[in-house]
Amino acid sequence: MFTLIDLGRLIMSALVILPIVTVIRESGYYLTAVLLGASNKNLVVGSGPKLFSLKTIEVRRYFFMFSWMEYDEVNPKNRFWHGLIYASPILSCMIVAIIINSLLSASILPENMFWSTFMFYVFYFVFFDIIPVYLPDGQPTNGRAIFDLIWHGERSDYLKQKQEEEKDEERSYTDSQEETMKNRDKDRQERDDHSNPNKDDNEKSYTKEQEETMENSDEKEEDFSDHTRKDG
Repeated sequence: MFTLIDLGRLIMSALVILPIVTVIRESGYYLTAVLLGASNKNLVVGSGPKLFSLKTIEVRRYFFMFSWMEYDEVNPKNRFWHGLIYASPILSCMIVAIIINSLLSASILPENMFWSTFMFYVFYFVFFDIIPVYLPDGQPTNGRAIFDLIWHGERSDYLKQKQEEEKDEERSYTDSQEETMKNRDKDRQERDDHSNPNKDDNEKSYTKEQEETMENSDEKEEDFSDHTRKDG
């Protein structure tokens, strides 16, 4: 049953714990960007109008909704650095989780609702970051990006771009084939129409000219038959 305690826990999770854990996750990107020498770093917390900003941190009105890290493109020269970028939010959450869990085990921090909920959200982010899938918007999870680096040896965005180009090539080839087949069928139909006109066209083409000839021929045959019968 949902009680007032659960309501308080929900409000605390949404307004306090979730923003903190989100910032911890995004700080993994931030530290890696610093390590790789990226410029124009900016950690955005929340969404909506800007409340205040520090040198490289921007806090928005709805601080409990979304957070992301912005920085200029970095160009590591091997897969290790690319993998580190993708693994950085997972590592930041795992390191904090290990530290907090150790402090709780040593009774340095009290075991209460706040810390239990905090640990839940930390592992929640880790779990969904590790799952190697593509999201509905086409973006890979960090786990999927790491998998593509290890298994395919390429970044997910490059791999996806290559797959889309291959699909475009197949699609254009198929369209060309379909157009060729349509033209072939059209030519075949036109040839058939000229060599084997259908019954209706045949009647329309020759009825006016043939009917009189056929009637006269029938009349002559009837007269001839009558004469032969009388003579007989």
